[in-house]
Amino acid sequence: MAAENCTVLTDFMLLGLSGRQDVQQGLFVLFLLVYGITVIANLGMILLINTDPRLHTPMYYFLSNLSFCDVCYSSTVSPKMLADFLSEQKRIPYNLCAIQMYFFGAFADVECLLLAVMAYDRYVAICSPLLYSTAMSRGICTQLVTIAHITGLVDSAIHTCCTFRLSFCNSNVINHFFCDIPPLLALSSSDTAINEIVMFAFIGCVVGSSIVTVLLSYSYILATILRIKSAAGRRRAFSTCASHLTAVALFFGTLLFMYFRPSSSYSLDTDKIASVFYTVVIPMLNPLIYSLRNKDVKGALRKAVGTKLRSG
Repeated sequence: MAAENCTVLTDFMLLGLSGRQDVQQGLFVLFLLVYGITVIANLGMILLINTDPRLHTPMYYFLSNLSFCDVCYSSTVSPKMLADFLSEQKRIPYNLCAIQMYFFGAFADVECLLLAVMAYDRYVAICSPLLYSTAMSRGICTQLVTIAHITGLVDSAIHTCCTFRLSFCNSNVINHFFCDIPPLLALSSSDTAINEIVMFAFIGCVVGSSIVTVLLSYSYILATILRIKSAAGRRRAFSTCASHLTAVALFFGTLLFMYFRPSSSYSLDTDKIASVFYTVVIPMLNPLIYSLRNKDVKGALRKAVGTKLRSG
């Protein structure tokens, strides 16, 4: 009977980050600046890596793919969020909500796996340098990136299908600024137990395997570095890992907070703040972290700027 009385939804209403018009205008300016920096910094990183021969190594090949992923998954959220800051009716069609969830989930998974691959790359480079050129050949690097993308697309398709098979009879108002799994589960009038199991299982596999890879890789890296006798050698080895460790801690820390809790413990207002961090802030921070803490990138950037000034 409940199913018969359930109206078929054509759209959802997003509450966004704030209901106050004056606050929304300020947030629009702030997040437009953040999104602009995200796109420019990540596309700049991709261009720099592809044009400087010194950066044509596996580590920077993965970093280029990470920058591409950051642009894509930030772009699934930020443009709609910016438009909603200037709109009174923050509506998103039902189908577009599903599409947004799918692509956001896919690129978030790819980001997890790329960070794991980058940790493995550093493990091989530091712990088995003589095998590095063979173990991380161009063909193997391409295969690893391809597997990451296929896994992300398939995993996100499962979550999206499971979420949008649910009924949404009580309300169409999503207490969030984009279509994500936790707020939609909280909104649904259906039993979401299976969805929670699927979410924990599949996201757990992707995130869990990535975290295990990172931890194992850096355990071996740390053991190898501690065996290096010279202090200068240890500092050089640590410096090649510092940027990646910072990016890993920021991304996985927020992700674990968001998705590995039962729905009964969700605080959607708190989750919105956490979501802003990993959907908007982290994609902006990644290229800055790698450029500010990496001598090769800084050197390539100075060379590119110097060449541009001389030619100008």
